[in-house]
Amino acid sequence: MNLHSRAKTTPSCRELIVHRVLEEGWSLHEAGEAVGVSRRTAWKWVERFRRGEGLGDRSSRPLRSPLRTSEALEALILMLRGHRLTAMRISQAVETPRSTVGRILRRHRLSRVRDLDPKEPPHRYEHAAPGDLLHLDTKKLGRIDGIGHRITGVRRGHKRGSGWEFAHVCIDDHSRLAYVEVLADELKETTAAFLSRAIAWFRKRGVVTRRLLTDNGSPYKSRLFAQTCASFSARHGFTRPYRPRTNGKAERFIQSALREWAYCWPYPSSKERTRALRSWLHFYNHHRTHSAIGAPPASRVNNLFSSDS
Repeated sequence: MNLHSRAKTTPSCRELIVHRVLEEGWSLHEAGEAVGVSRRTAWKWVERFRRGEGLGDRSSRPLRSPLRTSEALEALILMLRGHRLTAMRISQAVETPRSTVGRILRRHRLSRVRDLDPKEPPHRYEHAAPGDLLHLDTKKLGRIDGIGHRITGVRRGHKRGSGWEFAHVCIDDHSRLAYVEVLADELKETTAAFLSRAIAWFRKRGVVTRRLLTDNGSPYKSRLFAQTCASFSARHGFTRPYRPRTNGKAERFIQSALREWAYCWPYPSSKERTRALRSWLHFYNHHRTHSAIGAPPASRVNNLFSSDS
């Protein structure tokens, strides 16, 4: 319930008025004065309670709306919208102001094109063994030159032009075991070198990489990256364009990393943030219970409980 911003009473206060008048024998004047309202207001709530109307606010909607768009016209507008006509074209077709058409579409939550398609049910999958699929992605991070607006909440006077660095992420589909490096760029040479180190890191822990999944970014589509995949006999696949959910495990891991590592603490410099990555990643892999598997990622991979991360 949305109470009026200047309402003096709430449902619990109204209940108190009714209780004092009907159960304790207070007068309407006494009950109203005790909570700072008039005798008339106290009488109103007592009478509504007696009639069984409850103690909540009534709707402010008028009983009659003679200028409201007819149900037939509204149904026609929704039918035309279902055929993907724009609000302007619908307005011209039914000879109704565009503002009226827009208001009807917003009320039915059809103002955006994506709202016209039924929501796709979530498709969750998990490969059977570690190494069956590795998800790769990158996340751009602003370089730190003093405490910024993410911590202080104040953008006024903050420094500009500090530049960017990139967190390169590789996560195993089955175990959710993750390997991350913060690098200076996301060029094809940097990305291919990261892939080599990531595959070697997983192989050291007994995970043989058989397949990779990336988005359609230019570094991943380069010939150098393809050659690196071939050198490890790893088949490379791409996500569907404009479908980040296809690479959802990497996207979800990045969210956790930003919340629990990159932006959780006022780091004085980028170096301090990068230095903190190692300990957080060890915690994530070895000690933090992953909500999807109910255990730390390391528990799903053999020969992994070593001291390094």
